[in-house]
Amino acid sequence: MATDTPAPRVRSDAARNRDRLRAAAAAAFEASAGSTAVSLEGIARDAGVGIGTLYRHFPTREALVEEVYRAELGAVCDTASTLLATLPPAEALRAWMDRYGAFVAAKRGMAETLRALLSAGVASAPGETRQRIRAAVGEMLAAGAAEGTLRADVAADDVVVSLIGVFLATAEAPDRDQAGRMLDLLVAGLRARA
Repeated sequence: MATDTPAPRVRSDAARNRDRLRAAAAAAFEASAGSTAVSLEGIARDAGVGIGTLYRHFPTREALVEEVYRAELGAVCDTASTLLATLPPAEALRAWMDRYGAFVAAKRGMAETLRALLSAGVASAPGETRQRIRAAVGEMLAAGAAEGTLRADVAADDVVVSLIGVFLATAEAPDRDQAGRMLDLLVAGLRARA
């Protein structure tokens, strides 16, 4: 007879340490923008914990990268509903685009490790990621179409592809404001015509 054993409770200080490590790693990967110079010791130091604490939570660099990736993707997707609750759909979509841009920048800093995880079948496949992003964009487009402020004839996937194009094209741009201007143009093109 099998018994259901409750999952072990995580101490609150351990949960805080894990959260601080994830936040410090996300910031480090975003700041690195594709460089492989992110050190685990630096992440532990920035989180205010020792390297042993980092390895207790994340035994490998890959485990840490996967955790950051999943947490950031979830946060990006969840932000759509939160923004829609407080902003009109077009404004929510534009604010969400900035949040997605930060995610893409952070992901660039993790690219090499993510490729290895994908090859090993450990991390989310690109199709799964795109599906989650497409659902978030679709939610905002549908809200705007229902309100009459965003076009109803635009596919969420077309917006996602456009966003990826903007972020790839401006990743190395010397004009740091170019991506924002391009996102403003994209939202202007998504507005419903009177």
